[in-house]
Amino acid sequence: MGGIHRAVLLEEAVGALMAGESGLGGEVYVDGTFGRGGHSAAILSALSGGQRLVAFDKDPEAMKSANLLASENPAFSFFHDSFGNLERAGSGLAGVLLDLGVSSPQLDDGSRGFSFQQQGPLDMRMDNSQGETAAEFINSASEEALRRVLWDFGEEKFARRIVAALVKRRVVEPFARTEDLAAVVAAANPAWEKHKHPATRTFQALRIHVNRELADLDVLLGKVIDLLAVGGRLVVISFHSLEDRRVKTFMRREARGKELPRGVPIRDDERGERLRLVGKPQRAGEEELATNPRARSAIMRVAERIA
Repeated sequence: MGGIHRAVLLEEAVGALMAGESGLGGEVYVDGTFGRGGHSAAILSALSGGQRLVAFDKDPEAMKSANLLASENPAFSFFHDSFGNLERAGSGLAGVLLDLGVSSPQLDDGSRGFSFQQQGPLDMRMDNSQGETAAEFINSASEEALRRVLWDFGEEKFARRIVAALVKRRVVEPFARTEDLAAVVAAANPAWEKHKHPATRTFQALRIHVNRELADLDVLLGKVIDLLAVGGRLVVISFHSLEDRRVKTFMRREARGKELPRGVPIRDDERGERLRLVGKPQRAGEEELATNPRARSAIMRVAERIA
């Protein structure tokens, strides 16, 4: 059964997105992670003149909400696709919003296999019509590949011990269910983190791998500045350090410009700064956390194209 999705940092994200200096004419805004449409609905209500909104999402379930929204609002269009293919929205974009990670409806739907708290098939695909499932990966990957995924994408310090348990179990019986994976990982994890299920990092790592989440983010960051209009904004909400480090490093690098030895004479327009950092990183307030505890790990960063 799907949960009620509460878009995180809703007012803050939409306000930051639409405050850019490019958003004064008939430009296009992009919601790169439509989900169930919380951010998109708020953006649409704030559009003016000939402005439009284009949304992306890989989840087929998102299409149902998106198609309904499109039937009610001619300023909205939707691509069942990764935000890594941002160029499908065009260029000269007024703003791009990303709310990364997995949504509450996806976590709460046991049939999707994202959560160790729900019993269901071990799937984890955002687009469950194509690609390898988490179960298929666990049952066929080499020990080294499994360790690398758990370490690189889950920062799981007990990756070696957990993978040994996974391999031992799959020889006897292949993994097929979320509850089986959670139980094996919990038994293999020797030091449970406070207030965190011992399978949290393993489930995160497998989800990121199966959906190429960080690869998609890297692809978008490599092209987003060229697709933004000058004055257009990039707003990114991240939920774990792997995402946030990438976004922070990218924004700071593009705001700093070329690395040159101290004292080298150079004009301001030769420094190569392409972004301006907007405000400080923002987190959900106590009022939002009281109604949406999953927002606790969210952090929002904003940058604006200047050249």
